[in-house]
Amino acid sequence: MPQYRFSEAARLMGVSDDTVRRWSDAGLLPAATDAAGRKVVDGAALAAFARAQADAIPDPTGVARSARNRFVGLVTRVVADKVMAQVEMQCGPHRVVSLMSAEAVEELGLEPGVLAVALTKATHVVVETP
Repeated sequence: MPQYRFSEAARLMGVSDDTVRRWSDAGLLPAATDAAGRKVVDGAALAAFARAQADAIPDPTGVARSARNRFVGLVTRVVADKVMAQVEMQCGPHRVVSLMSAEAVEELGLEPGVLAVALTKATHVVVETP
């Protein structure tokens, strides 16, 4: 099982090393000591903690759909010509980019600062490891 030093865990969680130390001291994130005497976190424990800590932004549509991959966020950029548009959103730590018709952008009123939901539905997902 992989282990992560506190600094690595902090980078993966998007927080400071001190925050990881505080989580560990509070008993929220179990830690051990590696052979070199450094504090480490078990990869599975870190993954479970990350999932538990994830704050999902409530979906403003209130509509149930079969698509599970829903990203709520703010539109940050719209680049459009007469036919097509590129819409960028910041959904928590994730940047989501969509290509759609310029007509759809206009109908939805998409512009920077607008709250929107990006849905992804795919039959293939590529996963890579370092």
